[in-house]
Amino acid sequence: MAPNHQDAGSDRYPLRLLVIATACFALGLGEVKAQQGAMHLPSPTVAANAPPGIQPLTPDSTISDLLNHPDFRGFARHLLPWADTRYDESLPLRQISRLLPYHSSVDPETVLSGLNRLVELNRQGVSVFHEIYSEQERVQKPDLDEAGLFFFPGKAGAPFALIAPGGGFSYVGSVHEGFPYAISLAELGFNAFIVTYRTGQGGRAATEDMARTVDYIMANADALKVASAGYSVWGSSAGARMAAYLGSHGPSAFGANTTKRPSTVVMAYTSHSDLGDIEPPTYAIVGERDGIAPPVNMQRRVKALQNLDTDVSFRIVPDIGHGFGAGTNTPAQGWIKEAAEFWQAHLPDTVLHPKTQTNPRGNRN
Repeated sequence: MAPNHQDAGSDRYPLRLLVIATACFALGLGEVKAQQGAMHLPSPTVAANAPPGIQPLTPDSTISDLLNHPDFRGFARHLLPWADTRYDESLPLRQISRLLPYHSSVDPETVLSGLNRLVELNRQGVSVFHEIYSEQERVQKPDLDEAGLFFFPGKAGAPFALIAPGGGFSYVGSVHEGFPYAISLAELGFNAFIVTYRTGQGGRAATEDMARTVDYIMANADALKVASAGYSVWGSSAGARMAAYLGSHGPSAFGANTTKRPSTVVMAYTSHSDLGDIEPPTYAIVGERDGIAPPVNMQRRVKALQNLDTDVSFRIVPDIGHGFGAGTNTPAQGWIKEAAEFWQAHLPDTVLHPKTQTNPRGNRN
């Protein structure tokens, strides 16, 4: 039986609450509602396919430009970290790090690359956003509106990665720990999904949303042109706890129909300690100066995994702290490709092994 895990992904949660309260006051962020959800698979969302002519987002574009962008119609608020908020819509995207108080090394150009790639994909006819709960479920339980799934396609028939960004279960840092990962994975040929999940009610509800997305992807694997075998789960900070729980106990332990566990877990900077009887191969990474999830905590987990004869790749990145995301322009840069190579080495023989090289613009072939 999987534990309740209502923590926020840190041994310093009171300090994080102080940080978050300060950020909420400064940015005018509202409270998040908390409820529970049921299970029913809807159909994929159809791409908006807005007409051409809209200029790419730039560092000088504002939150208002993002929220009102025609290519993001119907899901724009899922792009931003905080649910049920009143943003300062004049805030330029060059200052988007102000919305990510638990994160570091937030590179505006990397953030913009992810957002603008979503625009490109939408105009190519890709259904970039999918509702994972039915309209009826979302009417009955309004907090389910927070959950959803973004899709960055790689090679048709390749396995998929399911990515859970962090944010202390208070917000979802997709722009920093989701979309940039997905771009890199899609360019390597893998299919990549980013889950947005319910916040403000601890890890259980968030992990249930992640488990639900596994069901959704499995049910729509043919339409999405992804392999159902050999999938991996990726997570950073709080998201790493979610990914690890699915690896340890399987999606079915969190309300899903799918019992198949991931072939690989990729976890970045977390103090997660729960273990299953059998653990998937695990890639783990943490910053040397991480004061929220200190390296010693991840070292303990790595040792426990090795005691279970789990194959583990562990990296401590020098001179960097918590929440570095893809690590653009830091000593961590390139770790996404390294983790993808680890995943590929543990794929079953029956599934497509994408070449670990650039697949231009993520085109399907």
